[in-house]
Amino acid sequence: MSETEENQEVKGGSRSRPIVALIPAYNEERYIGSVVLKTRKQVDAVIVVDDGSTDLTAEIAEAAGAVVVRHEVKQGKGKALNTGFRRSRELDPAAVIMLDGDGQHLPAEIPQILAPVLRGEADLVVGSRYLQKRGGVPRHRVWGHRVFTTLTNVLSGKRTTDSQSGFRAFSPRAIVDATFSSDGFSVESEMQFLAKEHNLRLVEVPITADYAEQGKRPVVGHGLIVLNGVLRMVGQYRPLLFFGLPGLIVLLAGIGWGGWVVIIYQRSNQLAVGYALISLLLTILGSLSLFAGIMLHSIRALLLELKESP
Repeated sequence: MSETEENQEVKGGSRSRPIVALIPAYNEERYIGSVVLKTRKQVDAVIVVDDGSTDLTAEIAEAAGAVVVRHEVKQGKGKALNTGFRRSRELDPAAVIMLDGDGQHLPAEIPQILAPVLRGEADLVVGSRYLQKRGGVPRHRVWGHRVFTTLTNVLSGKRTTDSQSGFRAFSPRAIVDATFSSDGFSVESEMQFLAKEHNLRLVEVPITADYAEQGKRPVVGHGLIVLNGVLRMVGQYRPLLFFGLPGLIVLLAGIGWGGWVVIIYQRSNQLAVGYALISLLLTILGSLSLFAGIMLHSIRALLLELKESP
């Protein structure tokens, strides 16, 4: 499909259901107007969720033609997306495109990100800065992205090349299934956990990112927020991995240590009390963690069954 055909498929044409763009924003008065104006050329409706901004973000977005939903106080990106998805569902969209309000993402690339959803090939499309070598990402950010992408891929069980990209498209099914518990910038990683949990079809397309301006958030501080969020999500979405696997390792260590106590006793006819206590402690802790992981995994599976049953 040519670029012209993709643009026609995204906006207008024979579709009866709209394409909706969702932009979570916090203190983005400098860029939000131009982002909204450029995005409106590609979609049928633009929703800006103003997450408690203290500047003129909401007023400028509204003047540029966006539907603005306001949070009175800052609640975080995850809550902003939940609000935006609820508002989007009221419009019964054919697809929802998400992009940042700081001008980093290029609205002209919206058609190529939406295309897999509109063709019925994907529920979640990630615009990747690393799928092709044209992302324009500063070197100091590349390594951080690689670390968090690898960590998210391993822990979520779903693979991407750019887990931290905020330029994404969603099918109608995805905006129903995706309810975020993250309140910070780990929400993109949470999408992979949700994609795995709900069997959402995930594909990637290459994008270009504009890093002409310095980021508002310190790189290290932002990274620690994401890391904390990812680790918390492992316990929430994959308790068997979070509790069960470490528990099994500790249990085996305890059993192995107990075997060493037996060998010492056979050789010296004396009980190594200190080693025996360590073995007992490791065995107890490992067993508790393993069974906690199994129980939480079973409870979570049961709750999901009940939720999905008619």
